[in-house]
Amino acid sequence: MMNDAFDLRLAETHIEVHKFRSGAIVGSALFALMLQAFVPVYIPKFSVLDLPLLIVIYFGLSRRNPSTGLLLGMVVGLLQDSLSGPVVPLGLYGIAKTIIGYLASSIGARLDTEHPAARFATTMIFFVVHQGFVTLTRRVLLAEPEPWFTLKLLIAAALNAIVAVLVFALLDRLRRS
Repeated sequence: MMNDAFDLRLAETHIEVHKFRSGAIVGSALFALMLQAFVPVYIPKFSVLDLPLLIVIYFGLSRRNPSTGLLLGMVVGLLQDSLSGPVVPLGLYGIAKTIIGYLASSIGARLDTEHPAARFATTMIFFVVHQGFVTLTRRVLLAEPEPWFTLKLLIAAALNAIVAVLVFALLDRLRRS
């Protein structure tokens, strides 16, 4: 006879795992990395945005597989480190984006994050957590003084979340039906 615990699993809602056109993930990640590397040279205020992080969050939430989210975060983070020059030590963003890719994929597997308000909230939280890991890594591993939580961080998180809602709507067009 079947146990009652197994009957509870039948009532769970299924959250769809999205498939994307071939090259969509790689192309959008490379495009975001190029924008992140070259636009702040001409428009310094653009450096507030972290487009590679938005790509990791979006595909983590959409693909809903912690392994691929972790790998995407690692690759994008290490590429961002290598494009950031001598200011950013190699591995700093790699560590932070690996953790965010894993967390986004894990949360995406449990929550439906298709609504713009949910996307705004999750992106804002992930941005703050990402910056927390960057700060923690700088303080603990590199022994650099780094402030924990500032008003600038909150403003940057809100700005990235607003941009994320717009970028995520564009990236939704890359899905296969």
